[in-house]
Amino acid sequence: MRTERSRWEIIRDMLTVLTEDKKSKKTRIMQRACLDWRNFQRYFNFLLEEKFVTKCDNPEPESYELTENGKELLKRLKVVGEMLH
Repeated sequence: MRTERSRWEIIRDMLTVLTEDKKSKKTRIMQRACLDWRNFQRYFNFLLEEKFVTKCDNPEPESYELTENGKELLKRLKVVGEMLH
């Protein structure tokens, strides 16, 4: 049985956290996606740069939420995951 997650499985897990929580801080996303800080930063920066995740201005600064592109990516990753398993 494989225990390591692929890059896309990690991204799917991070996007899922944001779907469940609506708005989350970095630490919460990192903990719920079961990542260490270094790996979290790498994937999170990718999500921000590609505009799958955006920073919220209100009500809590330093909170993040999914964009429409992020929701679409998550939907597609779930479909691919179901096809592979």
